[in-house]
Amino acid sequence: MTRRVMLGMLTPSSNTVLEPVLGAIAAGVPGLSVHFARFPVTEISLGDKALGQFEIEPMLAAARLLADARVSAICWNGTSAGWLGLERDSALCRAIEERTRVPATSSVLALAEILRLTGVTRLGLVSPYIPAVQERIAANFAREGFPVVAERHLGISENFAFSEVEEETLARMIREVAAAKPQAITVFCTNLRAAPLVETLEREIGIPIHDTVATALWGSLRLAGASPRAIAGWGRLFREVA
Repeated sequence: MTRRVMLGMLTPSSNTVLEPVLGAIAAGVPGLSVHFARFPVTEISLGDKALGQFEIEPMLAAARLLADARVSAICWNGTSAGWLGLERDSALCRAIEERTRVPATSSVLALAEILRLTGVTRLGLVSPYIPAVQERIAANFAREGFPVVAERHLGISENFAFSEVEEETLARMIREVAAAKPQAITVFCTNLRAAPLVETLEREIGIPIHDTVATALWGSLRLAGASPRAIAGWGRLFREVA
């Protein structure tokens, strides 16, 4: 990159993965920096308290703080639209743009764009979530035109616990889903340490793997007018999807 590119990320308060992963990616790109604002998220379920964590006002308050840093784009780096519906993220991004005058996207909206651009109609899904949440995600993606043909999940609801899932477990789940020969696999949670595995596993299984921390970065770079191709060593997404 020939200019300074600053990206803002709305971050679940109990997430301990996306910041170090994005920091590691950005370290390899001169001029790129990623900045974070948190709001409370500790549980992922379909209960009223858990769903209430994604009310718009706390997210807008965090976005306003990111705008103070004069970031070029703001991204909701989380996957709640998977079970709430992609229209929730679309509405959130419109509200962020109206409130901050900064272009906005989300991990899930970027993922959907990637799947459309690459013509995916058979999707593999890997997540740490409980069955009811996983079922809702699969139904919403099918509604968007991306039916899930294979899935694995871990049945966890505590957001912090997602970060403690071992890489060997994630690799095993990805390989099991790959056996159904989907056109792409998404690792759907921004508090899983999957992004560092993508480059190696893609070579092994021959299927694109779209980690949602990576999709957040891909979408943010595009909004900021920067090329995702500046990112090397973190998967086919950055090399192959314009």
